Amino acid sequence: MRSKSGEYMQAELGYTPTKSKESIADAVVVARGEWLFVVAMALAVLVVTTLPYLYGYWSAPPNKQFMGIVHNVPDHMQYFSWFREFGDANLAANKLTPEPNAPVFFNLLWWSLARIGGWLGVGYAGMYQVLRWGATILFLLLAYRMLSWFFVDRPRRTTAFLLLLFGAGLGWVLIAMKYTVTNGELLWPLDVYVAEPNTFFSILGSPHFVAAALYIFVFDLVLRGHAKGQLRYAVYAGLFALFMGWQHAYDLLIVYGVVGAYALLVWLRDRKLPLYLVWSGLIIGAISVWPALYSVLLTSLDPLWERVLAQFANAGVYTPPLYRLPVLLGLPFLLALYTVMRQNPFRLQDVSNNDLFVRGWFWISFVLIYLPVDYQIHMLNGWQMPIAILATQGLFAFVIPALARRFAQQPSPTRRLAVVVAALVIGFSSLTNLYLFGWRFLDLSRHDYPFYLYQDEVSALHWLEANASHNDVVLSSLELGQYVPAESGAHAFLAHWAQTVDFYTKRDAVARFFSNQLTVEEQNHLLDEFSIDYIVFGPAEQSLGSETTAAAVGEVVFSSSAVRIYRVLVNQH
Repeated sequence: MRSKSGEYMQAELGYTPTKSKESIADAVVVARGEWLFVVAMALAVLVVTTLPYLYGYWSAPPNKQFMGIVHNVPDHMQYFSWFREFGDANLAANKLTPEPNAPVFFNLLWWSLARIGGWLGVGYAGMYQVLRWGATILFLLLAYRMLSWFFVDRPRRTTAFLLLLFGAGLGWVLIAMKYTVTNGELLWPLDVYVAEPNTFFSILGSPHFVAAALYIFVFDLVLRGHAKGQLRYAVYAGLFALFMGWQHAYDLLIVYGVVGAYALLVWLRDRKLPLYLVWSGLIIGAISVWPALYSVLLTSLDPLWERVLAQFANAGVYTPPLYRLPVLLGLPFLLALYTVMRQNPFRLQDVSNNDLFVRGWFWISFVLIYLPVDYQIHMLNGWQMPIAILATQGLFAFVIPALARRFAQQPSPTRRLAVVVAALVIGFSSLTNLYLFGWRFLDLSRHDYPFYLYQDEVSALHWLEANASHNDVVLSSLELGQYVPAESGAHAFLAHWAQTVDFYTKRDAVARFFSNQLTVEEQNHLLDEFSIDYIVFGPAEQSLGSETTAAAVGEVVFSSSAVRIYRVLVNQH
């Protein structure tokens, strides 16, 4: 059998760089078998990531109930409060704080899930799984469609797809250090647990980030329209950006930033204004800017929502500094950085539109993720796409050929070598996700807050749902309070680090209330100022103190072996 020539093998494996300034998309036809592979991978990942949820339900002790969430309960209960509000209204009030406020908030994602759930008779836990499965399958299909713009061959498309799906940071190194050299302390924990740039982890526990990352379809339309010179694609892109903006308005910053970076690079390459991209950007912006304008007005004109936005800093979650990005983003990021530097980022002549686009997306993200806003870390969402593309380009164009010359003494790599090296890179990049997956079982095996509530607490929430009005305010611990709005429809006194106005003041007030540190005057002032109607005392509140104060100011209206609800008698509404 004759061996393939080096030129033929390079072309087959995708080593030959694209020289044309035109896009390659229309020349690439993705075979039906590849789409079946994408769907099969999506379903396999969804089945695997469903196992922690099944474990949570099946392993729950008889006196406890798994609440359907495996990661980041506070934020999810915020979303589920919206879900409940949108069940019969188009606008939602903030029920995670006791202050009276008008229903002025809108979010298309949770409005849609609430309405579909109402038609199907499915609650928030069930619709959460619908979101997880639906968003994952749709995102991975759109991602693979977009990868076909950048790779003419299946090996590179598959490699980029798997890096996008499974790639993660070097958090496993920090975990290993925790149990060896740092005496049980985890250095930089956010570099392990941030979900936005990690597709697998988002599928596992934060599917709203997967749904938000669907904004990449805007870029697919922009590239397609630029290749064909048809502005109707800009209209389609603007409409889709508008649709996405009503779910996560801050993602519009990514859309505008990436499209702008692409136009700038084309301008620098061609030394003339790219009129098509200018008009496209204007069309996309004019159609899609309204959710962003709504968000600005909401948090500027409404005093309560202005205070909510100001509390985003309470989370203390920001993009890691530059020197720690490799820890957060791992080997794919390092390969992507190596690729853009090896390609000479200052040389733009004869660089294709595709390569300019992915370079612009990669470089502008360094600006976006460090914007001086408290939600800057959300700008990481979707960055894994250009990272996977660039990492795959560098892997096949530089790394694998170098390994062939160094260790196999061959002028060009064989398919077997390419497959082995790509598999090793994907496997190494996935190590942190193996830990994150196993960690969910460890967390759930404790059968404790915030993932589980006592059955008596669930019964108490059901009693509030049946007996409390939508304006009533419920005082409890944070562990239970975060569930009050979604489960009962009432206002919680303490529920969320941002949505509860003056969060730390109210947290301290709850602790003092249940530990009997308030004077009678202070108790009455607290109950009257916030028109508190009910006080819940159960296991979580018992850990803060006793029910002496609750018993002094209210009468028991619900009682079980572990939980009592008091109706407040002394406050003046």
